[in-house]
Amino acid sequence: MWNYPKPFVDCVEVTELVAFYWDKADAWFEEDEEVFIGPKDPYTRVDTRETSRRVEIVINGEKIADTTSSVMLIETGQPHRYYIPKADIRMDLLRETDRVMKSPYKGAARYYNVEAGGETAELVAWCYEDPIAESGRIAEHLCFPQGKVEMSVNGVLQENPKSRWD
Repeated sequence: MWNYPKPFVDCVEVTELVAFYWDKADAWFEEDEEVFIGPKDPYTRVDTRETSRRVEIVINGEKIADTTSSVMLIETGQPHRYYIPKADIRMDLLRETDRVMKSPYKGAARYYNVEAGGETAELVAWCYEDPIAESGRIAEHLCFPQGKVEMSVNGVLQENPKSRWD
């Protein structure tokens, strides 16, 4: 356990509260179901929708992906993300990294670098190989987030979107 006996100025009063280290507990449960990554925010929702919008990804002047069969992931407070099937990606240009990020809504994501146009673009894609059931449609699909790559959807270049954390 840990706490803030003297919280930061202008912070919520937490002197009487404690927190637990997630990785130090034997197991965590929400009701009768064990959770492995973290608790979910009750005010966050994640939905997936299959879409036939044409999504194109260009990195360093080289086309990396072109599809009309992606999955759009819609998450509260985040920009819409397009998950592209591996069959529509130049996988020969991707290099898997050691970086893994975990989400209680999607599971564990493996990150990729892309070698294109004579340069390496670092950590510009991620993939949930085995997502949790609620996000199952994104399995074996990669996401190239707007703002890190040149992305067009139905021919319209996507701007760098803001999330609720920006």
